Amino acid sequence: MTALIVIIAIVILLAGGIMVIYNSLIRLRNRVDNAWKQIDVQLKRRYDLIPNLVEVVKDYMSYEKEVLENVTRARAQAMQAQGPAESGRAENMLTGALKSLFAVAENYPELKANQNVSQLQEELTSTENRIAFARQLYNDVVMAYNNRTQVMPSNIVASIFGFKAREYFAVPEEEKETVRVKLR
Repeated sequence: MTALIVIIAIVILLAGGIMVIYNSLIRLRNRVDNAWKQIDVQLKRRYDLIPNLVEVVKDYMSYEKEVLENVTRARAQAMQAQGPAESGRAENMLTGALKSLFAVAENYPELKANQNVSQLQEELTSTENRIAFARQLYNDVVMAYNNRTQVMPSNIVASIFGFKAREYFAVPEEEKETVRVKLR
């Protein structure tokens, strides 16, 4: 009789342990999904600001159509990107296109003085900071989730229930090269 009670107690403890690990994996997976959606929220804000900026700048920069087209094209590609790796590449292209736009805008004194352009640039800069923070948070949560899916004994539960490692939001290798600034 005591052997049966011990076996039942072990089964209950084992089931309880599995349930605790499973629930912690679910909570971490949900945090990863939430962190990714927070990046989406900030990117949406950025995507909404860009057409306003292009519209305000367009009248002043009639000779710089290529720059405006690059921004518009990069925005469209970024909006269609799927997953952290593809999004990272597309967002870096968009950031580069925006930097080109701001650099060209420096050559137009009346544009630099325009209050709408200044306000939109400030909002984009603020949004860029929010995006950077959201990416950092996402990667932190992915690390916690991936750790949990890979360490003992939770890796066994993760494997049984199909929890897979998540991809980090990383900067592509070509973007890590040192930027060279050439002064005249």
